Amino acid sequence: MEQQHELDWNDATWLNPPLTTAVDGTDLLVTTREHTDFWRTTSYGFVHDDGHALLTTLPAGTAAEVTFLARFDTLYDQAGLMVRVDEHTWIKAGVEMTDGLPHLGAVVTRNQSDWSLTPVPDWDNRLVTIRASRAGDAITIRARTEETPWRMVRLAPLPPGATATAGPFCCSPQRAGLQVRFTRFALGPADKALHEDPTG
Repeated sequence: MEQQHELDWNDATWLNPPLTTAVDGTDLLVTTREHTDFWRTTSYGFVHDDGHALLTTLPAGTAAEVTFLARFDTLYDQAGLMVRVDEHTWIKAGVEMTDGLPHLGAVVTRNQSDWSLTPVPDWDNRLVTIRASRAGDAITIRARTEETPWRMVRLAPLPPGATATAGPFCCSPQRAGLQVRFTRFALGPADKALHEDPTG
């Protein structure tokens, strides 16, 4: 991954600024506002587009990575990486608290949201990296901790000609005050193959 370029936090723009932000060395500390989320319609019947996302351009043929640390202790606390075209077309992937455990998952939205997830109880309060690789007509989402290899999370369509942005996101649908430490935000070339290890 030597071709990756780490971004300064000022190189991206907030969609819905959080309650507070602070720079601690090279880390960005974020505190969420009350009842923030990204979701469209499915099952719940509501539309929320007020979560926090720090976004920069994600051209075709590139990949974005975000690394973060958080303690998730309230239902639907979540943090990770967002890829966004507009309010109707976006992907969020990361760790979310549900059913009493942290889960690794993704929400893919094309007018309506879906949701896929798997429990990762040992990922709470661990450094987690989410990678979104844009190639052809697709986004490939992968994730890992410092101690674990990359795992495939999702393959989702994204129109090749779409203007997209990407970057760290966090939400707290049931409260205010989720604190997330983002330690890294980087851009680089897209993965060469669907089943490639991005570190290779």
